[in-house]
Amino acid sequence: MAERIERIYGLIGFPLTHSFSQTYFNQKFESEGIPARYLNFELPDIGDLMEVIAEYPTLAGLNVTIPYKEQVIPYLDDIDEDARKIGAVNVIKFIRKKDNDIKLKGYNSDIIGFSDSIKPLIVSDRKRALILGTGGAAKAVRQGLNNLGVESVMVSRTPRDGVITYDDLTPEIMDSHKIIVNTTPLGMYPHVDECPDIPYHLLTPAHLCYDLLYNPDVTLFMKKAAEMGAETKNGLEMLLLQAFVSWQIWQER
Repeated sequence: MAERIERIYGLIGFPLTHSFSQTYFNQKFESEGIPARYLNFELPDIGDLMEVIAEYPTLAGLNVTIPYKEQVIPYLDDIDEDARKIGAVNVIKFIRKKDNDIKLKGYNSDIIGFSDSIKPLIVSDRKRALILGTGGAAKAVRQGLNNLGVESVMVSRTPRDGVITYDDLTPEIMDSHKIIVNTTPLGMYPHVDECPDIPYHLLTPAHLCYDLLYNPDVTLFMKKAAEMGAETKNGLEMLLLQAFVSWQIWQER
């Protein structure tokens, strides 16, 4: 019997101080007897992606994290409709042809993972949201909230069209937006003493504060929100769900 070819999957981003995906997929491959490995590719520049592709001829799929969810798009041959609407990609599928030609197609599994994880927490008075950050993850969150019937506005340190700043977070805005989603890296290990600069004293038990981060389990953003009675949730379930979707995408023929 011919030996099965070991496929390579991986994560690109910078920096990669911690990777849930690497542990998750390698445990999956081992337990299910799948001839594959999942590697971390810490790329100082997105242009280094082509070197990774050349070095690993059995590369079959990649996840994409900060800061490359938008920067990777010009390197792709195709992009699915959800990712196109969002303007960000976090899954790349390698489609290899018999003549060794490779096609790279981008997808966004963040939208599914986020939507499925927050949906049970959206109650009648949680129909408007503040999204902290404006990057690729923020765009996926905005599309996911829109699909769930929740209006949202992005918050950034710098003003621009359609975006408000942290200085604009008045008591009226905080009261009318009962969902607050942190899509920034503030508070991620090892910088656990950082958090977005919002007026935490205006939070109430009616608020939901959702942090896309999962390391640490309870970020400073979540801790300060909980102290005001707000409901909190981290991004671990979202990560599990989007990892499952990533695998489905890679396995589709």
